[in-house]
Amino acid sequence: MHAFTGLIWSQGATRGAEAASGTTTVFTLRNNCTHTIWPATLSGNTAVAVGGGGGFEMAPNATVSFPTPAGWSGRLWARTGCAAPPGGGATSRLSCATGDCSGAASCALGGAPPVTLAEFTLGGADGKDFYDVSLVDGYNVGIGVEATGERVNYSTCGYAGCVGDVNALCPPELQVASGEKATGGDVAAPVPSMSTTTTVACRSACEAFGTAEYCCTGAHGGASTCGPTKYSRLFKAACPAAYSYAYDDPTSTFTCGAGAQYLITFCPGHQ
Repeated sequence: MHAFTGLIWSQGATRGAEAASGTTTVFTLRNNCTHTIWPATLSGNTAVAVGGGGGFEMAPNATVSFPTPAGWSGRLWARTGCAAPPGGGATSRLSCATGDCSGAASCALGGAPPVTLAEFTLGGADGKDFYDVSLVDGYNVGIGVEATGERVNYSTCGYAGCVGDVNALCPPELQVASGEKATGGDVAAPVPSMSTTTTVACRSACEAFGTAEYCCTGAHGGASTCGPTKYSRLFKAACPAAYSYAYDDPTSTFTCGAGAQYLITFCPGHQ
């Protein structure tokens, strides 16, 4: 397991990490999956790579916490089925079955779809935090985002996420099986302890078919012309508190006042 400056490891859920951080926003990542994951982060408005951009592995039940800069905006996701180059090559390389970022261990690019995303803008309009979990780029593992801390108003700071196992419900035309060539990457390695016929991810209809209707482009490039489809409705039924398509805003974007800390759980439904 790699060690990165600013990361605090534990084997239990870390609520109250804000006690040591003052007003700094702390992200706590928990791996609730039954298999190892490799988290990744990507900053959207700063060169600072929170959490080292990922590059570390998290065994089942592991928890890690790290601070984020004020005003940070970006995304987090889980990579699965990762392996270093054969023969013990460069430690900066990591090939993953899902969520791969061009073979890099610490990501400077987004994860290859299909991948579930947790998205944040801290200290946005009126000083509020905005956060969501998105299936617009497809799904690989469930993610839940929960605001925590003494300053949180739990009546307004909602739970964002995807507790349902979309892979178990994924229609054949959207499935990515272990061993299949993933988008923008190498042949997907089997996820440890899983059969080589296991569905490891579920594509979005946009990725699978590339049409304007599913991608919200061209004649369907606005909120009034791009609505839910049979595929996005399947995602929404499994994950009511997550984005299922590009304009799924009313039930999918959450806000919280300043001072919140965030617990990000991978596989909140114990997939």
